Amino acid sequence: MSDTVPTRLRELAEPLVALSTAHLSPATRHLLQEDQLSVNAYPTLTGGFVYVGAPRYDTPLEADLAQLFELAERAGVVWLKFDVHGAEVEGIERFDDPGEEA
Repeated sequence: MSDTVPTRLRELAEPLVALSTAHLSPATRHLLQEDQLSVNAYPTLTGGFVYVGAPRYDTPLEADLAQLFELAERAGVVWLKFDVHGAEVEGIERFDDPGEEA
């Protein structure tokens, strides 16, 4: 295989960041799992993928997600991957799940 194909694939790559679902409010987590977010999203068993775009294609109706879109756009991130095992980032609001024990 030519080196042209891998090079072209790298050119087409879009930045993605993996974050903990703890950065989404319980209501937004539920909407993600039910595939009911106000923006393009793709639920998974442990979270989901949310398309931000470059530039951002829309502003989510969900306030917590709208703040994350703003940060993602400023960072040049095109996709947000939310996962229960994803990274928690200091400086980004964290929401407790009402079902979690303190």
